[in-house]
Amino acid sequence: MLRPTDAAEIYQSAVEGRIVERLVYHDPATNEPYPIAEKSPFYKNQTANVLQHCGSIDPESLEEYIADKGYQAISKILKEMSQEEVNDLVTKSGLRGRGSGGFPTGVKWNFARLQKSDKKYIVCCNGDEGDPGAFMNRSVLEGDPHRVIEGMMIAGYTIGADEGVFYVRAEYPLAIERLRIAIKEAEEAGLLGSNIMDSDFSFHLSIREGAGAFVCGEETALLASIEGKRGVPRPRPPFPAVSGLYGKPTVISCYGNDC
Repeated sequence: MLRPTDAAEIYQSAVEGRIVERLVYHDPATNEPYPIAEKSPFYKNQTANVLQHCGSIDPESLEEYIADKGYQAISKILKEMSQEEVNDLVTKSGLRGRGSGGFPTGVKWNFARLQKSDKKYIVCCNGDEGDPGAFMNRSVLEGDPHRVIEGMMIAGYTIGADEGVFYVRAEYPLAIERLRIAIKEAEEAGLLGSNIMDSDFSFHLSIREGAGAFVCGEETALLASIEGKRGVPRPRPPFPAVSGLYGKPTVISCYGNDC
């Protein structure tokens, strides 16, 4: 059990890049420490989903992501599934946004999918986490950027978007660097760009750096910021799925959650 008196030693060990061995969880039966990769009783009823790869693969290696079934989902979708079939699958899964609204992802995607437009967008937000001490989405971007890219591609295919935008706060330099590396790797491998995997689907990604403004956690303020305007929320309707970025249908999703 951790105690307040352990704080100084934990801090110093983090500075020195070492582990406080006496605080590592030990098996009560054998008094042996559990290896980091093995689940201790504390974690036995937990399953990592969003953070599944974080800490177990090199986030700057496309090869390691692919070795763990990376980009297989988008490959299957492009070869075997229609936009409507993907949307139905997501709807039936019950996937929801992890914000306070918990809005059904399939419903959001379908609103945008049914819009008639020459241009549509996918925007991944919450990389501009404005809440003090928040780092959920930073963890995913830093530890598993290709997973987020693949999720954006699936969303893009489903609604008919050919462009995605990452909105990441400038104070997350490592996340931005790893995203840039991942995007470049995917482009060079033909996984991003035009006619991906010899299909009719094209998808391009860019990064916009935010200033950490709390108000830009609201989706319409976030869109205004991307457009170079003051980050101020606007009345709804119309909702972004109908009129979003630059007035075009836009799906705004959170990393690792519903995109």
